[in-house]
Amino acid sequence: MELLQDPFGRIHDYIRISVTDRCNLRCVYCMPEEGMEFAPHEDIMTFEEITQILKVLAPMGLRKVRLTGGEPMVRKDLDKLVAMISAIDGIEDIALTTNAIFLEKKAQLLKDAGLTRINISLDSLRKDRFSMITRGGDVNKVLRGIEAAQAAGLDPIKLNVVLMKGINDDEIKDFIALTKDAPLHVRFIEYMPIGHANDSWRKSYLPLSTVLNACTEAGWEVEDTSGPNGNGPSEYRKLRGAQGTFGLIHPVSDHFCDNCNRLRITADGHIKACLYWSDEYNVRKVAGDPAATAALFLKALGNKPKNHEMALALEQQAQSHTPTVRRMSQIGG
Repeated sequence: MELLQDPFGRIHDYIRISVTDRCNLRCVYCMPEEGMEFAPHEDIMTFEEITQILKVLAPMGLRKVRLTGGEPMVRKDLDKLVAMISAIDGIEDIALTTNAIFLEKKAQLLKDAGLTRINISLDSLRKDRFSMITRGGDVNKVLRGIEAAQAAGLDPIKLNVVLMKGINDDEIKDFIALTKDAPLHVRFIEYMPIGHANDSWRKSYLPLSTVLNACTEAGWEVEDTSGPNGNGPSEYRKLRGAQGTFGLIHPVSDHFCDNCNRLRITADGHIKACLYWSDEYNVRKVAGDPAATAALFLKALGNKPKNHEMALALEQQAQSHTPTVRRMSQIGG
């Protein structure tokens, strides 16, 4: 069967599937303050539709699946979906991106169902600031969720930190310090203009050279490292003698599109070959037809641009395609 390959020779063996557009938090970079109008239940893909699609893609070279949202753990019986995916021949890795608010009680259940590893969104370690960024979240629940993930044997555990100027950039050293005595992997992510390219995101944007500058200020010896297993474009470093690592994901200041291996499916069943552009293909309409499903993914990949041009958005320059108007919670992180 034909491989999942785009016109630039990039093989796609990794897919991110949003299982819901709903979330129990309202993070400032993900949703507007007034909240979102969520898709009705009947518009959201069923577990059966998701597994039908993955059974088509696995023979085409798909090996890695990540479940996202919204917040995927607000979806009832998520462990059942993990078990269904785990049973598909060819799928080797199942990951989850979560805010970890519900993880304390669910980590072992998900691990037993076949979850391989986990990414946890954590933009501040300070109680009041975390509540401000998430508009009401409790950071202590997240920290207990991390402990539960460690106890369940989920490995690696990655902590995703969206770096925002004047908001959490003074916590860079605190986050890196977490990696000294625990096998945690902190990844600093540049603020991206997803869904609001004309908003004030530029005021909060910071290049990730800021992270390395903080290490220099702290007098830390930093080494390059290969980092933990995973699918992302992070460039990893570690403090000398540390158990964990820290990584830099800079989609805006330094393109990583050349090696892109990922596809996305939104919660309402649309293929997105690129996170940033508006191009979408409704796979839900053909989910019961293996040949049509395969053809639609190949069509989406055939139209995938070479890169996302977020750097042009930062400079307010013209772009070659139309950026998406969907928020991150609607696309899947």
